[in-house]
Amino acid sequence: MPTIDERRQSFRELHRGGCFAIPNPWDIGSARYLQHLGFKAIATTSAGFAFSRGLPDGSVGRDEMLGHIKELVDATDLPVNADFENGYADDPDGVAESVRLCVDAGVAGLSIEDSTGRKERPLYDVDLAVERIRAARNAIGDSRTLLVARAECFLVGVTNIDEVIRRLTAYTNAGADCLYAPGIRDREHISAVVTAVAPKPVNLLIGGAVGLTMSDAAALGVRRVSVGGALARAAWGGFMRAAKQMAEHGTFDGFAGAAPHAELQEFFRDDAKRRHKG
Repeated sequence: MPTIDERRQSFRELHRGGCFAIPNPWDIGSARYLQHLGFKAIATTSAGFAFSRGLPDGSVGRDEMLGHIKELVDATDLPVNADFENGYADDPDGVAESVRLCVDAGVAGLSIEDSTGRKERPLYDVDLAVERIRAARNAIGDSRTLLVARAECFLVGVTNIDEVIRRLTAYTNAGADCLYAPGIRDREHISAVVTAVAPKPVNLLIGGAVGLTMSDAAALGVRRVSVGGALARAAWGGFMRAAKQMAEHGTFDGFAGAAPHAELQEFFRDDAKRRHKG
């Protein structure tokens, strides 16, 4: 198993050229299967993990999230990027404390949002948001952990691409290594963001069938593509369809697309043997 330092270095190498997928598992089993498929890195999903705990997205506390992050870091050989929400604090000092704890958990990267989580004022003022990113950068220190700064504008109804670019540019200057504006889908918007923050890499969220492929993302200059809670939602979709058929109709046709028990049993048996030998 590669060391944490080696994973952080390889994660940085992935961001230097090309375009790679960074899927989002929500537990150990899904993380192990994604490693089995050959992905080069994974990222946590705050939504996927929250749903698995019976909670809405944004309701998992910092300590529980850190435990989950550490669990995934320990479960795979891959670099792990933490979806670290807003750093679990409003003030820069609080963000810095949270970031230090996340770095100690062994992540190769972590993202900090500029969303407050409050409906009346959903985004931090730009000056405060910049100070929060700067505090995160300082807290990371020389650990080589990659800092991803997120502009949440489109997710909270601020669909002004100029505002997105203003914020991402400011975060770039504050020390962010990678920039991320979840919710943007138009090719023109994606290209504009890529151009504005170049040569820093851009993460694109593709959480559904929005008419974009990995090849499209690469052609637009995107460096990495994540899927957020989409894989978890896909799993929930299959579960909900089957469960509703049982509850409402007393039928079991919803199991038709289920993964075969034998296939899962074989994978996890063989995978556990490999982990034990390692």
